[in-house]
Amino acid sequence: MISVQKFCFNAFGENMYLLYDETKECVVIDPGCYEKHEKDELSDFIATKSLKVVMLINTHCHIDHVLGNFYVKEKYKVQLGIHPKEEVILRAIPTVAQNYGFPLYAHTDYDFLLKDKIQFGNSELSVLFVPGHAPGHVVFYHEGQSFCIGGDVLFRASIGRTDLPYGDHDTLINAIRTVMFALPDDTIIYPGHGSETTIGYEKENNPFLQL
Repeated sequence: MISVQKFCFNAFGENMYLLYDETKECVVIDPGCYEKHEKDELSDFIATKSLKVVMLINTHCHIDHVLGNFYVKEKYKVQLGIHPKEEVILRAIPTVAQNYGFPLYAHTDYDFLLKDKIQFGNSELSVLFVPGHAPGHVVFYHEGQSFCIGGDVLFRASIGRTDLPYGDHDTLINAIRTVMFALPDDTIIYPGHGSETTIGYEKENNPFLQL
């Protein structure tokens, strides 16, 4: 049984997630922790739950989702995994960080490329390719518990922005319709910003996706 813990960090109000199961092995997804108190909140939770961090992964590499990559890698001695098409986004982050007013950002490169599945403890997640908001955006889906860590693809009654470099509106809409909407209606979406939603709710109510 996977437990999902959400934190909301940095000036962008980014949701990062910890996933862990009964083995206490833990995966960190999209660490947006930038300020010291944010890093302390994350590490205190991990210590309190006696978790063992075994992996760090990004749904995509926009700045608000990677601010804590270096901290997590160094503190827990884990490797960072991204989709290969996100390499160009990640390598631009040092410049982006200066432009957005994050002078304390510490850069780190990726260590491995994501494939179709990730495994930790007794658990397995499917890695689904959903481009448009970012060229190599992926989401992490658990069929048994019917939930998806969705990054910035699909929000409650909204979608990810596509006016950033390498974004494309038509690609995103197509990816949502063909990949996300193929998931069961009761699938819970844990997004990169805002509150949770479900696939069924978005099919019925999302103004960007009505036919």
